[in-house]
Amino acid sequence: MSRVDPFSIDFNALRTLVQVFDSGSFSGAAERLDVNQSTVSYTVERLRKAFQDPLFVRQGAGIAATDRCEEIVSGLREMLDGYQAIATPRGFDPAEASGVVALSCNYYERLVILPDLIKALRRHAPGLAVSVYQAFGAGAAQLKRGESDFLMGPIRFNDSGLFKRRLLSDHYVCVMDRNNPLATRDLDLTSYVSAAHAIVTYGGNWKSNYLLELEKQGIQLNQVLGVPSPADLGSILKGTDLIATLPSRMAASMEQEVVVRPCPCPAPFDIDLVWTSRTHHSPMHMWVRQEIARIAQAVPDVPRPE
Repeated sequence: MSRVDPFSIDFNALRTLVQVFDSGSFSGAAERLDVNQSTVSYTVERLRKAFQDPLFVRQGAGIAATDRCEEIVSGLREMLDGYQAIATPRGFDPAEASGVVALSCNYYERLVILPDLIKALRRHAPGLAVSVYQAFGAGAAQLKRGESDFLMGPIRFNDSGLFKRRLLSDHYVCVMDRNNPLATRDLDLTSYVSAAHAIVTYGGNWKSNYLLELEKQGIQLNQVLGVPSPADLGSILKGTDLIATLPSRMAASMEQEVVVRPCPCPAPFDIDLVWTSRTHHSPMHMWVRQEIARIAQAVPDVPRPE
């Protein structure tokens, strides 16, 4: 393999390498970069000669990155994010701004924060569009690949190179039909565990804090129903003996349909906002972060049900 001077490689080529690594295919990288696949193939071939490594090898119907490629991409992410920060203009006027803000979050954040964020953007920055991605367990990967600019949720990782800001705190409560025999009294742990539960499974990609705390105690609930989203739980519970455990602010939005009662396993948790160095110094993203934080601070606490 003839050698290409590594210092002749430009930032665009390095970005192509990261995109091939993230998408797992040349065609996927070409689509993300809006170029021909032949352009991606040519760029990767030059990179192979510069780094003296195959970078990607055939694996079944796809490709797999070599160990050397993983090492190179790991170093490139921070370098490319830093360069983008340097290249970002410092002036920012929300009223004149245009672009797309990509946000990874789940149902909770879409219910509690997103509506007021959209109102703020339409009022102060009408040229900004918002693209929302379902986070579940993929939010961190979406953020690191640059698919999203922000991740909102109950974050359970502390990776280096990430910035985090706490937005608000919450806890779990129980919701059930008004005629459920359990609706007239506080649940102790024994009656709670033996009750018939409707559990939000989030498609198997996320597990709620209260379930994790119960597991630590060796306790398993009597799951009668599993649903991938809490969106329709209010109507599902009506007329049944099922109970569900939800964050208090989510439960408060269903109070016209269900009764909200204290949970013997409240499992408090925080909702955080996370971003990378790619957007850390961007005036536009700084402004959006401030708006998200302002909105979160104004979210009222939900009184503990009597």
